[in-house]
This record gives sequence, C-alpha cells and structure tokens, in this order.
Amino acid sequence: MSEGAETVLVVDDEPSIVEMFRTWLEPTYDVRTVTDGPTALETVDDDVDLVLLDRRMPRRNGDEVLAGLREQGHDVPVVMVSAVPPDVDVIDAPLDSYLVKPVDREALQRAVAAGLLTASLSAETREYYANAVKRSMLEATKLRGELRTSDAYRSLVDDLEAAELSGSKRTGRMTQDLTGDVYRDIES
Repeated sequence: MSEGAETVLVVDDEPSIVEMFRTWLEPTYDVRTVTDGPTALETVDDDVDLVLLDRRMPRRNGDEVLAGLREQGHDVPVVMVSAVPPDVDVIDAPLDSYLVKPVDREALQRAVAAGLLTASLSAETREYYANAVKRSMLEATKLRGELRTSDAYRSLVDDLEAAELSGSKRTGRMTQDLTGDVYRDIES
C-alpha cells in the first residue's frame, strides 16, 4: 500500500473472496474487509473511498446494505459484485457499477479505479456514468426483447440520450472510455 492511498472496503460473506480481493488491491489501496452487512454499515466512515459489495449475503444482503449506506448519508462509490447477473432492478439502485462473479484481477482493478475516478466528478456526471454502466451491463446480459418491454430500461435510455444532448463532449468521451472497460469485462 502506498502512502495516502485510497481506502477500499470489501464486503463479502465468503472469506476466501475477501482475502483474494485484498491481495489483488493492497499493493495500490488501503483495504478494509468485513464479512457481513451489519458490520459493513458500522465500518464505513469518511475515510472509505469505495465499497466493493457482495449482493447475496445472510443477515443483510447487498441491496439492504447499499440502502443503509445511502440512508446514513454515505455517498461513497459502490461497486456491486455478485454471482447474480444484473436485472432491470439495478436501474434504480444507487450504485456506480456492477461486476458478475467470477471476477478476475484486472476487471476488479479497473472497476475500482473507475469507481474512484467517478467520486471526483459532479453529481450529474457521476449519475450519467452510473446509468451508462447500467445500460451496458443490461445490454450485455439480457435479451433485447426483455429490455424492449421494460419501462425502466426505456426510461434509462431516454435519460441517457437527453443527458448526451445537453452534456459536454468531454463528459461523453470520458464516460465512453470508462464504459468501454465495462463492456470488455462483461463480454469476457
């Protein structure tokens, strides 16, 4: 870990996953780990820069932990990491990205780096990026017919198109670069 490194909290009920993620991230980041949702909510403080959050956990699942983080006022970037592929329910979730297990080292490191980058963006740009990531995830994992019948998905696409029309070229270029990494991770 380097001096002044960002802090990543890894939350997963599988100790082997927690330790693997710690090993992959510790050369660059200060890594904290917990193995359950209630402890995660107690552990997050102003020093945590990003949360890697398992979706399926006993006692309190990742969706509940994410809601709890937001209720506590933590606006920290959250990357959901789950064996469950994303569904249209992620559209309304206040998360920044989503990885499907099994995750390799490079995909995890890219997601953390992108998540940390988004933390420095304006709220509007961060929301645009999160929505672009959600769209790319859904398009990579769902059948087009399923998406066409989803009001939530159509609304997401409409919001992204409206933001692109009113947004800056710089924001669009940066988001395209970041979501390109997500496409690669989902397709591999």
